Amino acid sequence: MPIRRSMVLAAACLACWFPGPGFAQAFPSRPVHFIVPYAPGGSADVLARIVGERLSQRWGQPVLVESRPGGGTVIGNALAAKAPPDGHTILFISNSFVINAKLRHDLPYDGMKAFEPVANMVNSPQVIAVNAVSPYRDFKDWLADAKARPGFVSIGTLGPATTQHIAAEMLQRTTGTQLIYTAFTGGAPAVNAALGGHIDLVLANLSEVSAQIEGGKLRALAVTSRERLDPIRQVPTVAEMGYPTYEAVAWFGVAAPAGTPADVIAKIAEALRVALAEPEIRQRIVTLGLQPAYMDPKAFAAHITDQYAKYSRVIDEAKIKTE
Repeated sequence: MPIRRSMVLAAACLACWFPGPGFAQAFPSRPVHFIVPYAPGGSADVLARIVGERLSQRWGQPVLVESRPGGGTVIGNALAAKAPPDGHTILFISNSFVINAKLRHDLPYDGMKAFEPVANMVNSPQVIAVNAVSPYRDFKDWLADAKARPGFVSIGTLGPATTQHIAAEMLQRTTGTQLIYTAFTGGAPAVNAALGGHIDLVLANLSEVSAQIEGGKLRALAVTSRERLDPIRQVPTVAEMGYPTYEAVAWFGVAAPAGTPADVIAKIAEALRVALAEPEIRQRIVTLGLQPAYMDPKAFAAHITDQYAKYSRVIDEAKIKTE
């Protein structure tokens, strides 16, 4: 009995010195990989690097931003989904996360269940604009013509099955108009088509049209957010134009592989909150045409659920499919 008791005590002591899987370790204990499923140099990549630098300073560990574009964000998402759920791999997500979960039946990960929401970081406002020589002087001019000539007025966005495409579909359904939808490979080509007079209307990120608006080459008719945007305060919202339920905003946040401990998620979320509250960081974000819009894990989870339901309704009604 004494020998057996000694063995039990020894084993208990060893467990204290060498914690098993059930014992939480300090986070982060090694470099953190921040996977961005978008091309290098874009707003998402730049934002991740700005925030990643602050996280690295706070944690004392490198935060390695890895751009893994392709497959409509699926390639990067799949890579993150396979990572150990310990917080050392986090994923940059946006509206496309819920759109893919609704539309794609061939995902190499379990749609909405493969990740834990960590925090929303920013929103990306959308702007509805026309060529400066367009006869549409304001939103009401466009609306009157679109209603008078259903199926004749064109709108271009990044697409198909993207945040901007769905925003355009929402615009038609909300305003009771029927537009000719033209999909482009990027926001910049859609803006160029508007500048060239090839489409009547463009719906794009503020960052993609701000220079042309300031230069007098494009005229902004409305913004798709609930509130006016500081850089173009003179431009009304679609809601102000008589459609209070309309809102279409791109958002960018962070998720972690499912099973990541709640305390680790809380630590990442808090680090993001602190970084986004810094005046210098906020200014750099605004310069990118983005708006700081932090949400904690609980609020972000509710937001993602709401967005999935919202996009699902539009996708079903418009019969949107992936190519």
